[in-house]
Amino acid sequence: MSDEKRQAASTGRLPYRVGKPLPDHPVRVALLDLLAEAGTVTSTQAAARLGHSSGLCSFHLRQLARHGLIEEAPHSGGRVRPWRLRWEPAGEPGQDAPEDFDALARGLEDTSYQHWLSHRDQAADAWQHDESFSAVVHLTPAETAELAASVRRLLAGYRERDQHPETRPAGAVAVAAVTRLFPLLPDNPGQRPQA
Repeated sequence: MSDEKRQAASTGRLPYRVGKPLPDHPVRVALLDLLAEAGTVTSTQAAARLGHSSGLCSFHLRQLARHGLIEEAPHSGGRVRPWRLRWEPAGEPGQDAPEDFDALARGLEDTSYQHWLSHRDQAADAWQHDESFSAVVHLTPAETAELAASVRRLLAGYRERDQHPETRPAGAVAVAAVTRLFPLLPDNPGQRPQA
């Protein structure tokens, strides 16, 4: 066990914080984005999802671990090495840190999108245009939850391809699908959205 792991085990705290700068490398950003989406991933799974070699993904996963951004996830041994994001819990040891994870996921989405905008000219002609859009709609909390569930159901059929890469059509690549449903707060901080 390394000194860093011993220290983390003794304090119950992990050294990673959301504010830590992300390595500016497209494969590493894509891997962090994938981990935020999938939870855990092996280098082989990452290679299948991102279209890179397993060796390249393995190298960059180890580099991310070296930077303290990810760690090995528990596994049953063998050659399979699943990885997961790493962060310092905000509360007591053993508690999840959903706000930290949400902030990390949003940061990864934003970083990935900025990377796309900066490098879209390197994509094949068919991929030069993205399908980004936004809309303001008036919904109740129940309708918002229903809309989110509908989007998840719609994406579920495509996400099954992650488990079975052989079912992907020719030319399919990893595409980020980001949905954020949140109430627009009034300018007056004293007013709250109606329930």
